Amino acid sequence: MTTPARRQQQQRQGAMDRPRVWARNPLAEFDDLLSQMGGLLESTVGGTAMPGLTTWAPAADVTEGDEAYHVELELPGVRRQEINIEVNGQELTVTGEIKERERKGVLRRGGRRTGRFEYRLLLPSEVNTEGVKAAMSDGVLTITVPKAETAKPRHIEITESIQGESRQQQQQQQQQEQQRPQGGL
Repeated sequence: MTTPARRQQQQRQGAMDRPRVWARNPLAEFDDLLSQMGGLLESTVGGTAMPGLTTWAPAADVTEGDEAYHVELELPGVRRQEINIEVNGQELTVTGEIKERERKGVLRRGGRRTGRFEYRLLLPSEVNTEGVKAAMSDGVLTITVPKAETAKPRHIEITESIQGESRQQQQQQQQQEQQRPQGGL
């Protein structure tokens, strides 16, 4: 009697099967995935980004005080001469460029952003464009945008009233009545 020959079951290549050994660097696969996702996004939004023309926005904090708005932008390694700040109406625009440094040797890992950056902010109220100030310290650009006089909060004093009239109005009426000549017919 002969024994039946066993055939190897073909391995299924499903979503749950994982290779025992990575065929290539796993980080390279993530890079491929990100580039595919970027391509999908570009095809959805329209147009392709030209290398060197893409811009990015730096990290920023915006706070509002009674007198002004304060904007802090993280721009490490950027000189103040390389930054352009413009205020047009209620819109604040900060632009510039971080250039790639020349290095000796081979760059094994790069995590710093380079290229043109642009930060735009639409402020919620009118601002005094003449009083805008900017200062750079330890890689943080601080911009102070003062509010216009009409946009500043104003304290309103509440007067006491009796039946819809204020006491001042009642006192004025009483004084006027007392000053009228009293004469009879």
